[in-house]
Amino acid sequence: MITHVLYLAAVALLLLSLPFDELSKHIGLALTLGIIGIWRYSWGAINFVRAHVFIRIVQPRRRAVAEELYRQQNLPAHAFFLVTSYKIEPAISTTVYRSIFAAAKESRGGSTIVASVVEAADERLIRSIFDLTPGMERVKLVIDRIAGTGKRDALATSLRIIARECPGERDIVIFVDGDSCPPLDIVEKSAPFFCDGKVGALTTDERCDVPNPGLFRDWFNLRFTQRQMMMSSMGLSRRILTLTGRMSVFRASLACKGDFIRMVEQDSMDHWRLGRVTFLTGDDKSTWFWLLKNGWQMLYLPDVSSLSMETQPSPGFVNSAVVLMVRWFGNMLRTNGRALALSPRKIGYFTWWSLLDQRVSMWTTLLGPVTVLVSTLFLHPLVLAVYVVWVMITRYVYCLALMSFRPNFPITYPFLLYFGQLVGAAVKTYVLFRLDRQKWTRQSAGRGTTRQPLALRLKSLASLYLHAVATGWLLLAAIALS
Repeated sequence: MITHVLYLAAVALLLLSLPFDELSKHIGLALTLGIIGIWRYSWGAINFVRAHVFIRIVQPRRRAVAEELYRQQNLPAHAFFLVTSYKIEPAISTTVYRSIFAAAKESRGGSTIVASVVEAADERLIRSIFDLTPGMERVKLVIDRIAGTGKRDALATSLRIIARECPGERDIVIFVDGDSCPPLDIVEKSAPFFCDGKVGALTTDERCDVPNPGLFRDWFNLRFTQRQMMMSSMGLSRRILTLTGRMSVFRASLACKGDFIRMVEQDSMDHWRLGRVTFLTGDDKSTWFWLLKNGWQMLYLPDVSSLSMETQPSPGFVNSAVVLMVRWFGNMLRTNGRALALSPRKIGYFTWWSLLDQRVSMWTTLLGPVTVLVSTLFLHPLVLAVYVVWVMITRYVYCLALMSFRPNFPITYPFLLYFGQLVGAAVKTYVLFRLDRQKWTRQSAGRGTTRQPLALRLKSLASLYLHAVATGWLLLAAIALS
């Protein structure tokens, strides 16, 4: 509470110290920046309202209908848990597999766990936890030991194992990362929704467990709060924008189709300049796009939460955040273009508009700050002071709104929110011109990390040139607006 009071006091002092008589001469600039901001704030308000309508009104009704139909059919779904583990600390693996085994026991229709591992130590650990867990009579454990060739190969191999079990139409496959804990009632909470023959998959709310307090933990908690709002808004349209790789649930008959497995294993895109780009990361975007293009609905469950065990990929907060952003936004942008190419009538107009916003928002987010910097240099230094006050007020109000999804927030949130918006937009523009660069956080496998042949170096130079041109146009727009 003290830090919030100090924050608001600082805002008030800055606001009172501004010479409004002098600033009134630049009312045109304020209006220009206000028009730029209307796009972002109105879009945020729309998603805020949609999210609350979904959480408070629509989703409870949908759940009641689905669970009643599930009870009437009296045929519990068999649950397949597909778990991938690679270079995860034993303490985290122990916690994760205990939660998976506990959830598997609660499946009334029985369950099968397919654990994809690379190292013998992981196999021994998983088997020992399984043997020590009581009440596993209706749970089958399959260890899929493979070479460390990547998560996509692991998923494809495990899906083929599940396909040989001939799952039923309403059986489900739960994709779980080796550092994520599913809730105990995941099967009973998710299986009823697959009674609707139009539903292909769903994903849930996420919480995080970061061992050390600090900016990294606060940043992840903030991201997951924002995620709850945006995913709930998209859930209203029955088509979300991603099937999170940490934990998502699929209709088993779809996940075992040959073309679905092939897309998971060997997805790619054709780029006019970069040529054929084979996807290394982003398996969750591949599964999402397969369902989207084939007309399947994808739901969001805001009332069910998984727990992610997060660790920093780099020592510093900024480095860690940028490393993760590069991977996340790269996955998003590599799939965004082909999703936009689908008909809005097929995928829904709101979904299509949201995909378009992913492309536009990176530039509108950067245009405001760049315009302010240009105006500070060429018009009046007080412009920057006004902008700082505006950012502090608007981001604090935004965080207050987020409290309707998660109670309370630390005073770091307004600063982390602006950091995420500004740095995130910059990372998106960087990745947009380098869609061929990919790297897993825990894997050495990647592209663009070793000395490249001449052709690849020329591509890199072309990427740099086009990025510089786009940045130049952004700067010119800022100069014109100021």
